[in-house]
Amino acid sequence: MKKNFINFHILISHSPSCLNRDDMNMQKSAIFGGKRRVRVSSQSLKRTMRKSKYHADNLGEATIRTKHLGDLKAYLVERLAERFDAELIGKTLSLLTHKDKDKNAEIPVEGDAVAPWAVEEFAWFCEQVKKSEEQKLDDKVFQKQMKDQIEAMRQALAKGLDIALSGRMATSGLLSELGKVDGALAVAHAITTHTVDADIDWFTAVDDLQKLGSGHLDTQEFSSGVFYRYASLNVDQLQKNLGNAPREKALEIAAHVLHLMATVVPSAKQQSFAAHNLADLAMVSFSDLPISLANAFEEPVKASSGFLKPSIKAMQEYRQAVHSGYGLDERCAQFALFAEVPEGVKAAKTLDELKSWVRNNGEG
Repeated sequence: MKKNFINFHILISHSPSCLNRDDMNMQKSAIFGGKRRVRVSSQSLKRTMRKSKYHADNLGEATIRTKHLGDLKAYLVERLAERFDAELIGKTLSLLTHKDKDKNAEIPVEGDAVAPWAVEEFAWFCEQVKKSEEQKLDDKVFQKQMKDQIEAMRQALAKGLDIALSGRMATSGLLSELGKVDGALAVAHAITTHTVDADIDWFTAVDDLQKLGSGHLDTQEFSSGVFYRYASLNVDQLQKNLGNAPREKALEIAAHVLHLMATVVPSAKQQSFAAHNLADLAMVSFSDLPISLANAFEEPVKASSGFLKPSIKAMQEYRQAVHSGYGLDERCAQFALFAEVPEGVKAAKTLDELKSWVRNNGEG
């Protein structure tokens, strides 16, 4: 039975830390249920995921995200030096970014926005430009041919999976017509399941050659808390983004997304706080709908013997209420370091076992 949405529900308790800051050097926060929660933005989580060693080892290198097109050209020339000359790379970049879609036009200094670039996808475009020049095609004929090769271009995204997952918006050049990608993975801002009163660390940097006082004084906001992380993967969209890849490929990627959601931690201030915590609970469901369980915490969890156990209880009870109340036809499994498994939810003894369950289409 094929369900199109895979929902990831993660509870992770972070020791004192400041994982995501705003422009005032304060912890990011959000008001939910009328109460302040500490927040880790979805942008921070997604960047941490795609820049992780696990992503590099299992999903490939992260894309380059930049609006500085001159620097991008230099980077691409260096990476693709053995396959294409600098002139061809420059023509391809101009065609993809210039508003007039002219491969002989000067490359803009900056793009309209920070955009993701996948090296192998760009190499595919270079190959097409090279063929068009060998065949002496004018730009209009070439651009028409390119529009007929969308599926082949999408297959090149197998080397730029974070674009297939997170999507891409392009506003200039041929990329604005061919390169727009609807993201397959929706990631929520992670919030604490409970209210948080931040602490302030008044710190000093001692100058060993200064006889009196310190070399530097400052303050840093920090806190601890149980965070709810949520993401939903649109399997059909991911398959489409990868050039109509088989479902098995999408499920393999989904298993890796689960691993990342349960293990990655933003690096901000980690040399000072070392909040290297893994998920305490990971729940996955195959569903016909993307369904967040954040409303389990609309009324902030109250501490009893800590916040983790009541947070697990609140999420499991809310999940059961939604499941029963809406008559949802879901397949659900859970891995937890310590927690009972709710009725109707498959127990996984390890994270790897839960990943295997995902790869097996939520069956077995």
